[in-house]
Amino acid sequence: MKPVTFSALPRLMPDRGIYLFSEKGKHLYVGRSNHLRQRLQGHCRLSGSHFKATFAFLIARHRTRQTRATYQSAGSRMALTKDKTFARQFAAAKRRVARMEIRFVEETDATRQALLEIYAAVALGTRYNDFDTH
Repeated sequence: MKPVTFSALPRLMPDRGIYLFSEKGKHLYVGRSNHLRQRLQGHCRLSGSHFKATFAFLIARHRTRQTRATYQSAGSRMALTKDKTFARQFAAAKRRVARMEIRFVEETDATRQALLEIYAAVALGTRYNDFDTH
């Protein structure tokens, strides 16, 4: 599909499918959702938390070189959002994501949706997709 921005999402769009964020011709992140419009809103709204704006959170992690997930209080997602340097990077990343090009395609079957997300991420070489277990 022809790319759109968050502010120009079409009125009619599928509920279920996969989506792609790109910037300056580079494909950066592929995701999937059963509530596509709401998921894109979560990524693109400046008020999005680390639970909703996960792509922006990943960008902020990379910008601050805090890419390693932890399950301890120190370095946790919550602790990172309270860190002033990280919080600035997270806010900047949310503004950046909101300006990116978005493409999406309908896929209603959960298995095909998951496979298509992985295939697209691998085929397009998206930088921010990581299917590693933590």
